[in-house]
Amino acid sequence: MSLLHILLLAVIQGVTEFLPISSSGHLILLPYLTGTPDQGLTIDVAVHLGTLGAVILFFRRDVGQAAGGLGRLVRGKADTPGARLALLLIVATIPVMIVGYSIHRAGLDQAMRSVAVIGWAMLIFGIVLWWADRRGSTGAQAEDWTLRHAWIMGLWQCLALIPGTSRSGITITAALKLGYRREDAARLSMLMSIPTIIASAGLLGLELVRNHDTARLHEGAIAAVFAFASALLALWLMMKLLRTVSFAPYVAYRVVLGIGLLYWAYS
Repeated sequence: MSLLHILLLAVIQGVTEFLPISSSGHLILLPYLTGTPDQGLTIDVAVHLGTLGAVILFFRRDVGQAAGGLGRLVRGKADTPGARLALLLIVATIPVMIVGYSIHRAGLDQAMRSVAVIGWAMLIFGIVLWWADRRGSTGAQAEDWTLRHAWIMGLWQCLALIPGTSRSGITITAALKLGYRREDAARLSMLMSIPTIIASAGLLGLELVRNHDTARLHEGAIAAVFAFASALLALWLMMKLLRTVSFAPYVAYRVVLGIGLLYWAYS
C-alpha cells in the first residue's frame, strides 16, 4: 500500500468519524472512486485507535471523570458525577453492541456495503438531522443527561450500523430531538463514541489476530498518527463552529452527496 493511500484513508477516517457525514460510508466509497484495494484489518484497527486517542484527548476532563467514577460503579455505587457518567455511557452503548454483533454474525454488514444504501442513508438521515436541528433546543445541557435519554440515544445509535448514516450524526440528531443544545448534543455524541470505538476496535482486533493480519503494522502506525491528527482538528473545528453555525452545512453536503450517489447507483 502506498504512503499516499495510507494518508488518504487516515485523513478520511479522522475527519469523518466525528463530523455528521459518515466515516464508514466514505471509506466504503473510496475503493469505488479510486480503484484501490480494501485497506485490510490492520489499517482499520489503526485508524480506529487514532480517532479514539483524539476524542479522549479532546474530552479528557469528561473522560477522566468517568474513568475515576468507574471504580465506584463497579462497587454498585453511582453517587458521584463520574460514576453516573460512566453508567450512562455504558447504558448508551449496550444497544449498538447487541445489534452490531448480531448483524456481524449474520453477515448482513457486508450486504449493506453498496452505493445505493449509502446514498439513501446519506440523504434520509441528513434530512432528519436538519429537521431535528430546526426544531430548536429546550435548553437541556449535557449535565442533564438521564438514564432514559442515554437509552434512547443508544437505540438511535444502532441506525449508524447502516453505512452512510453517521454514528455522530444520528446520535446528535437524537440529542437535538430530546431538547439538548447543539454543543451539548455534540459533546454527548462524542463521549458516546468512546466505548463504541473501543468495542469496534476490539472486535476488529480479535479478527486481526485470528487471521494473522499483522504484516502491515508499520503502515498501521502511520495511519493511526494521521487519523489522530485529522480527527483532533475536525473535533476542534466542529465544536468551535457550533457556537455560531447550525448543522446546515453538513446537511447540505449529505444531501448533495446522497443525490449524487443515488444517480450513480441507478443510472
